[in-house]
Amino acid sequence: MRWLVGWSSTAARALGAETAGATGYDGETLRPVGSHLLWGDPDPLWAVGDWRPDEVRVVHADAQNRIAVLGICGASDEELRRGLLTARGGALRHLTAWPGSYTAVVQAGRRITVCGDLAGARPVFHAPWEGGTAYATAALPLADLTEANLDFGHLAALLAAPEVPAALRDTTPYEGVRRVAPGHALVLRAGAREIAGYEPVASLAVAAPPADPDRAVDAVRDALVEAVRVRLAAPRHVPGLDPGPVPGMGPAERRAARGMPVPGIGADLSGGPASGTLALLAAGLPGRPGTLLGHGTGAGERLLAVTFNDLAVGGRDAELERAGALAANPRLHHVVVTGAEDTLPYADLDGPLTDEPGPSLVTAARHRTRLAAGSADHFTGHGARQVLDAHPARLADLLLDRQRRHLVRPVAALTRADGSVLVPARVYGAARRLSRTPYRTGLEALAERLMRRRFDEPKGAVGASLAALTWARPGPAARWLTGEALAEVSVLLQTGADRAAGGPGQRPGEFRARTVLARHAADLRVLEQAAEVRSQRLHAPFLDNQVVRACRDLPEALRVKPGARAAVLRTVLEGAGVTDLPPGWGTPSHASSAAAARTGLRLAADSLVDLFDTPLLADAGLVEARVVRKALREAAAGEPLPLDGLADLVSLELWLRRLLARRGTCWTGTPARARAVPAGIAPQRGALRAGARPS
Repeated sequence: MRWLVGWSSTAARALGAETAGATGYDGETLRPVGSHLLWGDPDPLWAVGDWRPDEVRVVHADAQNRIAVLGICGASDEELRRGLLTARGGALRHLTAWPGSYTAVVQAGRRITVCGDLAGARPVFHAPWEGGTAYATAALPLADLTEANLDFGHLAALLAAPEVPAALRDTTPYEGVRRVAPGHALVLRAGAREIAGYEPVASLAVAAPPADPDRAVDAVRDALVEAVRVRLAAPRHVPGLDPGPVPGMGPAERRAARGMPVPGIGADLSGGPASGTLALLAAGLPGRPGTLLGHGTGAGERLLAVTFNDLAVGGRDAELERAGALAANPRLHHVVVTGAEDTLPYADLDGPLTDEPGPSLVTAARHRTRLAAGSADHFTGHGARQVLDAHPARLADLLLDRQRRHLVRPVAALTRADGSVLVPARVYGAARRLSRTPYRTGLEALAERLMRRRFDEPKGAVGASLAALTWARPGPAARWLTGEALAEVSVLLQTGADRAAGGPGQRPGEFRARTVLARHAADLRVLEQAAEVRSQRLHAPFLDNQVVRACRDLPEALRVKPGARAAVLRTVLEGAGVTDLPPGWGTPSHASSAAAARTGLRLAADSLVDLFDTPLLADAGLVEARVVRKALREAAAGEPLPLDGLADLVSLELWLRRLLARRGTCWTGTPARARAVPAGIAPQRGALRAGARPS
């Protein structure tokens, strides 16, 4: 893991680069373990973890005005200096408009500004400490610093309503540690904190002017090309030297077995449009996108394309054929990684502790198998679906903007999938109801559903679309929570409804799309930590600020067309000079991932039942162990239960066990090496009530 951490105190202390930080116990300086000081007192800032030298930049205007940028940022030092001078006047948005994925921290006198990103993949956290405010890009260091206990209300909301901001609020799994919402910045003035949004808010009273589809797609192409280009322009890093040959193993197998990526740049090549677009863009842009000369194949200009072939579950033959056709490009070096039953979901549940829980914990080993054969810098297509596809609730946005004619094509596609002539009326009626439903009413309806335990939803593609045509809906794991946990989340929603008289300031479809994106970005952050390969960096250009902004400007009428994502990415590639795409490119496929999850659950059923023999989730009052064990057995037997809900439960239980089993802490100078959740979880009733109080 890599993060930055610092604090803003109420009283200024003498500057001291070597002794920056508060005085700890026994005269020991309080500072993060394994940290590198970026600037000292009175408001110190550290970079923690295995940052590369080019990923950490600090630019000074004078002794009291400076900016630190951590991550991949395409701005030059002069642009950073100009941005610092502009930010002193209070402007923030330009700090987030450079290409790349990074976190910017600005110090102007005693004012500290930390900018989060738009998607939520690079979040910012804060907590009160010593009369001031500590902040970080990870929640666990702040929880260690404050010896925070678990926030049971947040954990309950994470299972009951993971895509509802009114339930999650700004909380984290750690009590007292808060999260800055995507699109916002944390501003600290001598310890006092303020949350400021840096994105303009569109008016709901007047429809936005119609956007030109061609110009909007061109903007997506330019942003995506620039996002790839800035990563290709970064210095190349060679992982640790190979210690030597192993009998029966080639160089690639040796590196994978030792957890070492291949030098240079690579990309996933699943056969889908997102990963294929990034691989072809990276291979076709000027420069040296592939391996370094003298390492690996010695080709120097070929990009390593990695395809995962699941031998335990079929159904991906068409995608594999498309991946093979794309890999025929002479600028790609294609590697196929095969997986058997030992790479299925739930097969290997050992792994490192992540900053927060996430459903990807049950598939981390599966991803690690693929990434171990990848490059030191590896492109992934994560986030493309969330930023480009149309959430079903966007049909209500079309009605609000009086664009009914654009409902014809998506409704016709649903009708063909279902085969019923009643589909158009049902979909139009649901979209019309949502367009006329206030946000407050939507929260109250969800609170009522949780209280009455109404979780049955229509089946099939049409049923999923109808269920999504709402302001808020229960999470897939909500049906297995205790009545007390559901009641506490219901109270949170009622409180949120009372505060949300004016609504969220967005149309329902746009609002739901942003919440889904935030959920996906948070889980991708968990996956990156859980499946981390030493010396490797994962790059998700679709989650860069400028790419997210360009995708948000796509007109609704273009976005809701069936196959819109593939069409947009095809246009992006054509604009970059790539026209020879295999037949069927862009065809969606989800069946194989669902089949893999069900097969993995069936094979690991006994170990999962043992995991919930005495679960910590039951000690916390969130579930009843026998209920979860029964659900696991039924799902393994083939019952049509929501598998993603079971993944949420299993991953949260795993995360709690890893958190309580840790022995280290993120800080020196604390009493008895203080850490988060010092007392563990004691079986009790009413455990949620304290964590569910409105903040």
